[in-house]
Amino acid sequence: MNIYIGNLPYSVTEDDLREAFSRFGQVDSANIIMDKFSGRSKGFGFVDMSSDEEGRTAIEAMNEQDFKGRTIKVNEARPREERAPRRDRY
Repeated sequence: MNIYIGNLPYSVTEDDLREAFSRFGQVDSANIIMDKFSGRSKGFGFVDMSSDEEGRTAIEAMNEQDFKGRTIKVNEARPREERAPRRDRY
């Protein structure tokens, strides 16, 4: 199950996410989305868990909880929407 985690503190690392969610089951991957220009966290990320049951347990336990000073939003990730191609600006 792919899980979305929002409102993360900018200081959180992928290892922090992996450690927090591994309490609920096997974490296959943890990714924090970074701004490609500044290199800073965008304040959200994703965790892949090996089973849907473990993922649902993690969502229920972690949603609206304090994580390193901020109340995080946790839910099942939705498929990425296709966006229209960007036009080049001159």
